[in-house]
Amino acid sequence: MGSLASDIVQTKVNFGRMTDAQQAKKSCWEFQMPLHYPRYTKADYERMPEWKLDCLLKEYGLPASGSVVEKRKFAMGSFLWPSQQ
Repeated sequence: MGSLASDIVQTKVNFGRMTDAQQAKKSCWEFQMPLHYPRYTKADYERMPEWKLDCLLKEYGLPASGSVVEKRKFAMGSFLWPSQQ
């Protein structure tokens, strides 16, 4: 196998050894360019738990600080068109 292929296999092996909590933290806190624009409605954001808002904002490389109300307002301002707000 080439270097790239062995790196991919090793990464999969290492990821497989992580606990569920470690996998959730890794997938939530490391930035990757998202493939899709979030398709949540205003009502979805209003009901969304804080941990999910944190993950969503981090996924898009946006700051996730402040109160849960501030995070919701920021997420809605970032991802909803003005006509949806």
